[in-house]
Amino acid sequence: MRKVFASEFVSLDGVVEDPSWTFQFSSEEQQKFKFDELFASDALLLGRVTYEGFAAAWPTMTDEVGFADKMNSLPKFVVSKTLEESLEWNNSTPIKGDVAEEVSKLKQQPGQDILIYGSGELVHTLMQHDLIDEYRLMVFPVVLGSGKHLFKGGSGTKVLRLVDTKTFSSGVVVLSYQPAEQEDGDAA
Repeated sequence: MRKVFASEFVSLDGVVEDPSWTFQFSSEEQQKFKFDELFASDALLLGRVTYEGFAAAWPTMTDEVGFADKMNSLPKFVVSKTLEESLEWNNSTPIKGDVAEEVSKLKQQPGQDILIYGSGELVHTLMQHDLIDEYRLMVFPVVLGSGKHLFKGGSGTKVLRLVDTKTFSSGVVVLSYQPAEQEDGDAA
């Protein structure tokens, strides 16, 4: 069974919106982490807003290590209730029906991990249905004071278990969490 990984850029105060504030902390360590993460996946799962931003930028990007080629060639599943036009970015497929049901079907297919970048509303929806296998929170040493938060009110209590940490010389920390198991073996 495939796993869904939510990979998020997060400020110290929990903001995930418009991560242009992350650029000042860029490092080779961070780039290697994102490279390895992407190449361990064979599909992207994106919300509409993230998709539109990525689709406007990635098709024209190039690099020497193949990151852009991988981003552009991966199958992309785009969750949206409002997108009317066809999806122009290479290998993009809309998901318009029951999101939980469609993502459950994707997880049952053979293949590597499914990676979510950004897409806060999508992460919130999948979290409600216990469809995220791991949260990779790349925490940046900056307080923004306002913006959209990954975990918002109404999410309910979700107990997570820390499974890995990575610290970069830039001060960025990656905290990886999986849903905690209750004593009876059910995910919390």
